Amino acid sequence: MEITYNLSAISEVAEQILSSANHKTILFYGDLGAGKTTLIKSLVKQLGSNDTVSSPTFSILNEYLGVNEESILHFDLYRLKTEDEAYDLGIEEYLQRDCWKFIEWPERINIFDDYDVHSAKIISLNEEGRKLNFI
Repeated sequence: MEITYNLSAISEVAEQILSSANHKTILFYGDLGAGKTTLIKSLVKQLGSNDTVSSPTFSILNEYLGVNEESILHFDLYRLKTEDEAYDLGIEEYLQRDCWKFIEWPERINIFDDYDVHSAKIISLNEEGRKLNFI
């Protein structure tokens, strides 16, 4: 699915992603400032969370609570230098959990081939415009 959108319509984009997803793990690709975290904030809100969503750049993982206290995991792998750091974090155990997992900078590690995942590639067209390729 390819969607071109303005940031003002991001909640509709999040709704489309969630309704078309067959898997609960979504890998987010895009340059710095492309809008990965902004889209994840909208996804978390659509899943019924009232938590404040922020990029887990320094903590690597944030966990939010959605409807019925269901966990929503938000990873930012930007700071990882090796795959071993991801394994030390316990990423395999997290990936096996039955909850939504949103992962920024997945290209930092090579583990996702063994899991059912979607790919969301975001391209910044201009200050407000984005293009999303969701597979």
